[in-house]
Amino acid sequence: MKPAPFAYHAPSSIDEALALLHEHGSDAKPLAGGQSLIPAMNFRLATPAVLVDLNRIASLSGVSRDTAGLQIGAMTRHRTLERSADVAEAAPLVAAAMPYVAHAAIRTRGTLGGSLAHADPAAELPAVMLALNASFTLASRAGSRIVPAAGFFAGLFATAIEPGELLVGIAVPARADRSAAVFDEVSRRHGDFALAGAAAYVAVGADGRCEVARVGLLSLADRPVLAAEIERLLVGTRPSKGSIREAAEASARVDIDPTSDIHASSRYRRQLAAVLVRRVLERAFLSLENA
Repeated sequence: MKPAPFAYHAPSSIDEALALLHEHGSDAKPLAGGQSLIPAMNFRLATPAVLVDLNRIASLSGVSRDTAGLQIGAMTRHRTLERSADVAEAAPLVAAAMPYVAHAAIRTRGTLGGSLAHADPAAELPAVMLALNASFTLASRAGSRIVPAAGFFAGLFATAIEPGELLVGIAVPARADRSAAVFDEVSRRHGDFALAGAAAYVAVGADGRCEVARVGLLSLADRPVLAAEIERLLVGTRPSKGSIREAAEASARVDIDPTSDIHASSRYRRQLAAVLVRRVLERAFLSLENA
């Protein structure tokens, strides 16, 4: 239960952190909230030679809002997102998902960027960012680049981040006027990783036709999944209970690749996916009808 030996650095600026990551390359690992990395190091599942602690870099934290949407620093704590009035108004899907993220003690320490960079397929926030069509700013000594959420998650605990790069910011587009967001998941106990989960963001036009239907799915593949079948079958239509059920069942057949483990079989997870997607979409569209 002790980590392998490592060198420790605590830079006070982004430039200093990037210089360290550039110098040490794949031997270095950034430390954000540490809620996943530190246990992995203690079990020696992760053995970085160099740890670059980001907690002293004030410019990496904070939430700001403008007409384009939300700008969130990668080191912003989960608790800040959970309590932010700007997040609740501008990105209600984030606010809806936060109570499902582990427990209060972990949310107090954990960070948005840390969760996204860790890319656990059972985590809530990666799926939420897919549903919201968020984009991520990756910085290095050579400059910065923006990666859409849809191109960021590359596989099991794998992302588009290259050696020497650091996730520094997350941009969430402004939500549409007639939009709604709903999050739901099923877990064995509150705070456990979900057996399956769904994050839905929908928008309709003045005529009631669906203009946006984005559903991010978690615990249903080796990465968070954007439900392509939902968009294909619902956008441009006036959703009904029947068409929502049909789309949810199609998504459960086509969009996901769940595995079996000691907690649930692949077949059970597919059934959960169909039920959860139907539930979140029905609730989202119903809230717009009643608005």
